[in-house]
Amino acid sequence: MMSFKNTIIGLTLLSAYAGSALAEDIIRHPIPNSDFPILQAVEIPSDSTTVYLSGTVPSIINEDADPNSMEAFGTTEEQTVTVMNRIKSHLEGLGLGVGDIVKMQAFLVAPEGETVDFKGFMAGYTQFFGTEEQPNLPVRSAMVVDALVNPGWLVEIEVTAVRP
Repeated sequence: MMSFKNTIIGLTLLSAYAGSALAEDIIRHPIPNSDFPILQAVEIPSDSTTVYLSGTVPSIINEDADPNSMEAFGTTEEQTVTVMNRIKSHLEGLGLGVGDIVKMQAFLVAPEGETVDFKGFMAGYTQFFGTEEQPNLPVRSAMVVDALVNPGWLVEIEVTAVRP
């Protein structure tokens, strides 16, 4: 039979082990031999809280334009920046930041008769990820879709963050 003293020692060791497990960090795996600003993979400790944000769409930047037009929301780069600023604000309201994002899905639309402005998307994206101020990168998928709900939207982004 285990003594009270041995039980206390065992529980102390168990709690010390559990404490170190709680201190596990997110492991971010960059793409080998690449400077492209996304991750190949990310590992999340099992004791982390995962936060899923709904798809976020651009803000109107031109109040004088038709609210169903691209002129109201701007270029792909401008829309990416307003979407990311909205995501940043939502995360801050939850006590998180852009650096806590671990996964992103970007839905991009090509203006009629054109191709998707991926360069514009990346110009907006890199203002928030892989910077000196915020070096963390997420895993990411970018998809070209036929349309979004508002005909003026070229960008919708959905993210998953982890509470540190």
